[in-house]
Amino acid sequence: MSNNEELKGLSGWLILVGIGVVMGPIRLFATTFPLFQPIFSDGTWEALTTVGSEAYSPFWAPLIIGEIVYNVAMFAALIYLAFLFFSKNYRFPFTYILIVVISLIFIPLDSWLVQLAMPDEPFWDPETAKEFFRVLIGGIIWVPYLLLSKRVKATFVEKMPHKSSHQDASEA
Repeated sequence: MSNNEELKGLSGWLILVGIGVVMGPIRLFATTFPLFQPIFSDGTWEALTTVGSEAYSPFWAPLIIGEIVYNVAMFAALIYLAFLFFSKNYRFPFTYILIVVISLIFIPLDSWLVQLAMPDEPFWDPETAKEFFRVLIGGIIWVPYLLLSKRVKATFVEKMPHKSSHQDASEA
């Protein structure tokens, strides 16, 4: 059995990556989606988006809609990421890294947009800082692993396009 064959599979440190991949959409659904339902059922939406109301800001409607769109897209991306992981698809490492980068950009951008709607609030509240550093530390640990690990290179090979040159085709 070759060294590559010994390393192939969802074992070793990839078990920890897999736990994170499985928990990602569950965590997002459990922590984020329950926040949106009351906004539309308890009068909050009207209070935040009606010109002349005390809580009105022109930033609220696009901010809330943008957050809903982002979170639905991120939920779908995390489900897709889990599919790529368990199917050992070659796109998994790139997709994982892309999700980390998008999250690291979105969190401070969202915080800045919230501050536009609520200028008296701090840019980094404790919850935002906690989420940002959770993603950052996870990225610092897992991105290099996904880029450098022999196990990752041996495992995520499914559906990889075969490299063929035009010379090979002309020689046949």
